[in-house]
Amino acid sequence: MQGGRYFLTTFAAEINEKSAVIARMAKEIKELTPRSENYSQWYQDLVTKADLAENSAVRGCMVIKPYGYAIWEKMQAELDKRFKETGHVNAYFPLFIPKSYLSREADHVEGFAKECAVVTHYRLKNSPDGSGVVVDPEAKLEEELIVRPTSETIIWSTYKNWIQSYRDLPVLCNQWANVVRWEMRTRLFLRTAEFLWQEGHTAHATREEAVAEAEKMLEVYGDFAEKVLAVPVIRGVKSETERFAGAVDTYTIEALMQDGKALQSGTSHFLGQNFAKAFDVYFLNKEGQRELVWATSWGVSTRLMGALIMSHSDDNGLVLPPSLAPIQVVIVPIYKTEEHLATIRERVEPLIKDLRARGISVKLDDNDNKKPGWKFAEYELKGIPVRLALGARDLEQGTVEVARRDTLTKETVAFEGIADHIESLLQSIQKNIYDKALAFREASTRTVDTYEEFKTEIEKGGFILAHWDGTPETEARIKEETKATIRCIPLGGDPTPGVCMVTGKPSKQRVLFARAY
Repeated sequence: MQGGRYFLTTFAAEINEKSAVIARMAKEIKELTPRSENYSQWYQDLVTKADLAENSAVRGCMVIKPYGYAIWEKMQAELDKRFKETGHVNAYFPLFIPKSYLSREADHVEGFAKECAVVTHYRLKNSPDGSGVVVDPEAKLEEELIVRPTSETIIWSTYKNWIQSYRDLPVLCNQWANVVRWEMRTRLFLRTAEFLWQEGHTAHATREEAVAEAEKMLEVYGDFAEKVLAVPVIRGVKSETERFAGAVDTYTIEALMQDGKALQSGTSHFLGQNFAKAFDVYFLNKEGQRELVWATSWGVSTRLMGALIMSHSDDNGLVLPPSLAPIQVVIVPIYKTEEHLATIRERVEPLIKDLRARGISVKLDDNDNKKPGWKFAEYELKGIPVRLALGARDLEQGTVEVARRDTLTKETVAFEGIADHIESLLQSIQKNIYDKALAFREASTRTVDTYEEFKTEIEKGGFILAHWDGTPETEARIKEETKATIRCIPLGGDPTPGVCMVTGKPSKQRVLFARAY
């Protein structure tokens, strides 16, 4: 009788605890602005409340917090592995670039001039009135330095010393670094004055090799976006107006966010011989003739964090694909006494070891300063893919409650064999998150033939495929009148020719339009 009374008391306590879970989760949800109410504010709320990043004391710059940086580290590790598998090596080049270097490539300097931060002096001194420090006017630099907005110029000035003959080619370098572009309107991860990225810079003996490199790295990015971020992307080539400053061709992957806006998520540039000309980078070919080197550059940045957030997350918080979740599985014990907790720990310790042996990150949250309901809400907000909960009843019945973040569903399953179940579940979650994003993109992609139809459809958001006559003038008119830009000319898209929706002039194929971040 005593045992039965204990069981009923414990069971009632667990029911009360789960009721508290619902109440606490509701409180957490209210702290996020709903997407339907204000998507921009929802994004800002989520980035800060999920402990990803916050604004810093320096205008336009951000602090990436440990949880956000852990996600970025996983992106870095996966990309770095892919770069090295394709023959690239890491190096590091200076943060400061002589101002004269930028002026050597006209298109390049024009593209970045308005975003450059400039160092003019190298020393401070105490102010005469003792109120603080001032720039020492006698410590002016002989040549002003640009804080790296991108590294083509400093790298190609270096490559001149590295490359003498065809035997020195190809050069396949990548660097992980920070860059500064003085943005006036900033948003965490999407557009900040300083951000983290990688930039690959390669040198080749022939045009064909360089083009193949640019196309290969585009596919590396596309594969990474789809298989790791679970973000479907469209691969394409930028129009002349939208290409990278100094490039002959820019390849891009374009993703569609839940609010119907596009986000450029990675670019790869065929630079031709423009930077080799600017910095006199020649090599002797096999016939002993002197030739200019061919170049590429390619990069992705912490903007991918924005793509990750806006592609999958909901009004309850983050939704993280298991491949990038810092914690893939969290175990929350529900207990009343230290004896109960010790029993739960004993039960789950072999499971934790098994999961870690399978490469699955797991956390046992037995911290006693937060109630289980609060923990459930927190882990839902932070997007932990799988949550396990064990209480006294589960111990007696040999079960465990399993909750998945992507669908917000729960099930009670047998504890025996739970590691296999979790491993399979994580794979299912990864696929489901991608499939959901792909279905959204396909439902939000339309084809139009007239400009009037285009003006109506662009207000609904999403991708629009339409014919364009290929001229910058028509492209500029569309942008001015609709705020939409050509995101890319899709690779492998429908090659059927037609007529421009604006001018009626011939069009080689449909191009992809959207409003964008």
